[in-house]
Amino acid sequence: MTQTSAQAASWGLVATIKAEAEQILDFAAWHLEQGAHRLFLYLDAPCPDALPHLRAHSKIRVIETDVAHWQKRRGGVPPKHQARQSLNATRAYRRQAGDVDWLIHLDVDEFLWCGDRIAEVLTALPADTLCARARPLEALAGEAETSADSFKARIPSGPEQDHTTERLYPRFGRNLRGGFVSHVQGKLFVRTGLAPVELRIHNVFVDGAENPGHCELPAVDLCHLHAESWAQWLAQYRYRHQKGSYRAEMAPARRSDPTSCNLHSLFAALEAEQGEAGLRAFFDEVCANSDDLRARLQAEGLLRHRPLARHAARQRQFPQYG
Repeated sequence: MTQTSAQAASWGLVATIKAEAEQILDFAAWHLEQGAHRLFLYLDAPCPDALPHLRAHSKIRVIETDVAHWQKRRGGVPPKHQARQSLNATRAYRRQAGDVDWLIHLDVDEFLWCGDRIAEVLTALPADTLCARARPLEALAGEAETSADSFKARIPSGPEQDHTTERLYPRFGRNLRGGFVSHVQGKLFVRTGLAPVELRIHNVFVDGAENPGHCELPAVDLCHLHAESWAQWLAQYRYRHQKGSYRAEMAPARRSDPTSCNLHSLFAALEAEQGEAGLRAFFDEVCANSDDLRARLQAEGLLRHRPLARHAARQRQFPQYG
């Protein structure tokens, strides 16, 4: 889609999703209310409770990626979910995103936040900007039924980053990148109409060049609900440790520091020495929405308040659900 000077930019998102119906519908509803013109949702596992509600919405396109789907496309299901994410995002960009000006790849636990309309922020970008990065905020974990309001910003790069990290997290700081448990890269809005394009989880390649025409997008936050509660974090821990963001091949936070290991090794050691109590100690220092951690973050200028009224958005966008 070609944007004219008098026309606000339109945007869409693509996501590969394996989640419960309420989580999927919350994610979809929130972004519809943030102004998304199109949602391309690739279901990595069946969700019959959400499917009819998604299909009934005029701005949502649902693709069920079952065995037959992958057999036709690739001769079989790619074993790693990271590969499936990239393939689905690239397909959406190349074949489905013709009616939007920008496309962003998100996970189901990531929610875009902007004080203005996202479309207005994208419209203001120079014509030679081809990709724009929304940086993450990481949620502090409360109770499972409580919507996340408190987030932490990443600790800025620079000579003070390591000292700040260890002030905030005296026991585990040396194992954290930017003070985060999950990624610090954020996600990219990519201008449509480029070729040839391959989307990755955090980056884009255009004719072999990585992230050409790149800029930061400070007006848009990527609110990442990586850990909403202790129970939710623990339920996802084993998969993340084996195949996800804590897997063995991930780099340590500080490559030049021999005392810094990646989270895979840290968690394995904590489990071996203390069992679940070791994991809980990490969670309480780094993730928990405690008065103490909020005060420490506030003192460093890193506490953010981002109320995500996800459930209310779901009730408005999908009133027939439940």
